[in-house]
Amino acid sequence: MSNHVYKVVEIVGSSPDSIEGAIETAIARASKTVREIRWFEVADTRGHVEDGKIGHYQVTLRIGFTLAD
Repeated sequence: MSNHVYKVVEIVGSSPDSIEGAIETAIARASKTVREIRWFEVADTRGHVEDGKIGHYQVTLRIGFTLAD
């Protein structure tokens, strides 16, 4: 078994539809510039309220990716 070393960064995703949508948005966008993403952790969830209704969901993620050789 090889040793695993990860770099961890924090990102925030949002979605007008759901928490899951906010996570998917964040991972999809991060994947465009961060290579070798291996895992994520939900660090915080919150939302924005507009006129007494949920305007959008926000999710703070910690993402881990492997370091290049």
